[in-house]
Amino acid sequence: MQIIPRILENQIVRLEPLTEAHREEMRPLTDDMSMWPQTTMRADGAHFDPWFDKMRSETESGRQISHLVRDASTQKAIGHSAYLSLAPEHKRLEIGWTWYVADKRGGKTNPACKYLLLSNAFKMGAERVELRTSLINKRSQAAMKKMGAKQEGILRHHILAWSGDWRDTVYFSILSSEWPEVKAGLEART
Repeated sequence: MQIIPRILENQIVRLEPLTEAHREEMRPLTDDMSMWPQTTMRADGAHFDPWFDKMRSETESGRQISHLVRDASTQKAIGHSAYLSLAPEHKRLEIGWTWYVADKRGGKTNPACKYLLLSNAFKMGAERVELRTSLINKRSQAAMKKMGAKQEGILRHHILAWSGDWRDTVYFSILSSEWPEVKAGLEART
């Protein structure tokens, strides 16, 4: 499996590998505190630059590929998503650090993004794509189930959130053999 950063786009969204040029465009998008309660890092206000720097350094080191998510029709920045936990030797990666501005949640944006990211991952040779979220993030869990990802289990006290609270993490996955069915479902929703 060869993981290569590249622009991914369809009629709904455009995912651009994160560069320094995206910093100021993304800054105002992160001020919604509802996005950060169970994450390891906040990105609102004074926390934005450390968060952005980490996303960039992880991308530059090859440990992840962060993407700015752009609305394809308006070209406005609307969120972020990344390939994480890259394990090409095991043909595995994770999709995470996904968030969108409030008016893009619950519509076609997430299915369109996941379609692009999953399609690209399986084209690159992935056997398994992982997704995970906080046990208290019911919206994210519902989206993963609706997409067709299989829930695998819950890791208790898995991550220490920036707030000092322990996060229980729910794991989901999609295998390459499951991709055709998941793909058809996502295509029907976008």
